[in-house]
Amino acid sequence: MPTQSPADLADRIAERLQEARSRTLALLAPVGEDDLRRQHDPLMSPILWDLGHIVHFEALWLTRNLDGAIEFTEMPGLYNPFEHPRATRAALPLPSLDGLLALSADVRHNVLAKLQQADFESGNPLLRDGFVYHMVLQHEYQHDETILQTLQLKHGAPYRAPRSLPGAARSTEQSDGGIDAFRHMVRVPAGTYPIGTSDAPDAYDNERPGHAVQLDAFEIDAAPVTNEAYLAFMNDGGYTRRELWSDAGWAWLQDARVAEPKHWHRDGDVWMTRSMDRMAPVALDHPVVHVCYHEADAFARWAGKRLPTEYEWEVAASWNPATRTAQRYPWGDEPPTRELANVDQLTFDTTPVGSHPRNISPLGCYGMIGDVWEWTSSAFHGYPCFRAFPYAEYSEVFFGPEYKVLRGGSWATRSGAIRNTFRNWDFPIRRQIFSGFRCARDV
Repeated sequence: MPTQSPADLADRIAERLQEARSRTLALLAPVGEDDLRRQHDPLMSPILWDLGHIVHFEALWLTRNLDGAIEFTEMPGLYNPFEHPRATRAALPLPSLDGLLALSADVRHNVLAKLQQADFESGNPLLRDGFVYHMVLQHEYQHDETILQTLQLKHGAPYRAPRSLPGAARSTEQSDGGIDAFRHMVRVPAGTYPIGTSDAPDAYDNERPGHAVQLDAFEIDAAPVTNEAYLAFMNDGGYTRRELWSDAGWAWLQDARVAEPKHWHRDGDVWMTRSMDRMAPVALDHPVVHVCYHEADAFARWAGKRLPTEYEWEVAASWNPATRTAQRYPWGDEPPTRELANVDQLTFDTTPVGSHPRNISPLGCYGMIGDVWEWTSSAFHGYPCFRAFPYAEYSEVFFGPEYKVLRGGSWATRSGAIRNTFRNWDFPIRRQIFSGFRCARDV
């Protein structure tokens, strides 16, 4: 967010808080209370728990902890994710939706009252440039995406996605040549490149500090792997060829017993896929989605390539050789919109490669923001001189080789929760996330 007067900053934050809550409630509007309370998959929380956690997190950070004397980092009790892992949350005494909405209104009244008194120019690091408000907003944005993962897994009747919401239309432009314009790899020369950030007011601690890395020359796919390419892998026995899979990947495959991306099934000779309440033949020109890290890694081996490191991914997305600087987004520093990239949820699906002609990095990579999160080969660790802020439970407790980093956001990612430096992470077996990938190789 550009520099603003304290009053303008407060007004803008208030608008964004209201917009974020309106979107959350709009996503929930088609869902009955029984389905909000149900645990649709052991990997996911009951949606009422997510909503309660959003509200309590806001109360904690924008009222109780706002003066910088941090009392708790996660609200103790019912909505503490460490006290209550996802698989156990169905048994919790969750309140009614009406009860949560009433609590939400009370919390928001108190938050807005404190916001009008916030001293953004004080020495309180939580308030500097509105950091803590950005953090809470992104927290709600991220839970919206988690809720959409749950709704994709919903038992019973499929979720009736509110595609008629204002602003649901996407760009109808198409790049010249469509997908054919991106059937190649982009070469990135060896060099020293900037990674992360030290000054973005909305960046999480795991994106900091900005630092330089030395990379060897590499090539990276100009576009994410499509359903057409992934079907070729499947048709060539990709799920049965042991030599394509790592030991961990093969062990997962024997346990999972799958042979296609999640939410795909055969109808005669046709592969079908479902996105919320829409069932359709697999679109060959869309990025493949709902594949785990092990599937992505096996495909890359089959293609004679590998997955990129997260540093390679970020350089391919951000580096501008003309200015010798890193851009905030592939297209520049203009915040994401649904015209620029397939983000912000309201398509409720992926789009064909080439649908957003401006979504190209200076080096020539398409779609590095939006459509699908992209698996990288990197484990999730802190950057050199990492410092947890404002609480270790957001990033630091997850550092380790058991998590893989994903980059780029998906169609379900809110525009305010993605940028070239943003780092997501998950277990390499996860397929409920809106994840795909692109490949790289050494040169």
